[in-house]
Amino acid sequence: MKFKNSNYYANKIVNAFLKKKIIAPLPSRYTKNLIKADNFRKLCESKINKPITGFKAGGTGIPLLKKLKEKEPFYASVYKHNIIKNNSNIKINKYTLGIELEVGYKIDKKFFNLKKRISKNDINKIILKIFPCIEVVGYRQKKKGIKSFGDLSSDFGGNIKFVTGTEKKLNNINVNNLKTVIYNKKANQSVKGNTNTVYKNPKNSLFFVLKKLQKSKIKFNNNFYVFTGSTVGVVPILNKGSYIGKIDKLGTVKANIN
Repeated sequence: MKFKNSNYYANKIVNAFLKKKIIAPLPSRYTKNLIKADNFRKLCESKINKPITGFKAGGTGIPLLKKLKEKEPFYASVYKHNIIKNNSNIKINKYTLGIELEVGYKIDKKFFNLKKRISKNDINKIILKIFPCIEVVGYRQKKKGIKSFGDLSSDFGGNIKFVTGTEKKLNNINVNNLKTVIYNKKANQSVKGNTNTVYKNPKNSLFFVLKKLQKSKIKFNNNFYVFTGSTVGVVPILNKGSYIGKIDKLGTVKANIN
């Protein structure tokens, strides 16, 4: 049987991403190793002519990092059409992994004009807004579970939709240790968490993404979003209906799953 190259599989999953289809699982050579998966993701992104308006950090939970023997999280681009307003509807399928509650940031485009490597002292100067966010995660493939970060990274970071809550000015809000909860009353489901589970804290996760963007020499002419990772882990979706997430000091965000 003829060996199919990376372009063949990239075209298949790009088509699935754009047309909301499900394909057979990618060969393990694109998913088992994070570096190879990240290169495959970049190839896929190069084939999409849609605006990128943000980036996500994935695999930011310390227990998950240890379980999968990874040294750091990964990041992926987020497209404008997958960022939706508070209280929006999201259609899922059986390959949806679950729902997450995150801290999001809006970052000033002047970040791209920095003449030096970003430092933690620079971060507050470029944060425009902070907000709670719900991310629905899943595959464009007929596969379930997470065996490696490459599983997610190779599939556009595993992101389906991001629902953003009300944006606030930072005003010295300390996000290192904030209580969080996501719940669905209809399913009698409630999962509590804390922002300190996100790669030490969400601002540290933000710093990770910004360093990766600089290293990759990515530049935009617009302000952009960074989604920092789940404060509650990947919560299974037990029932359709409204999932409401709350982060102390930041407020609430709501996604309607159907």
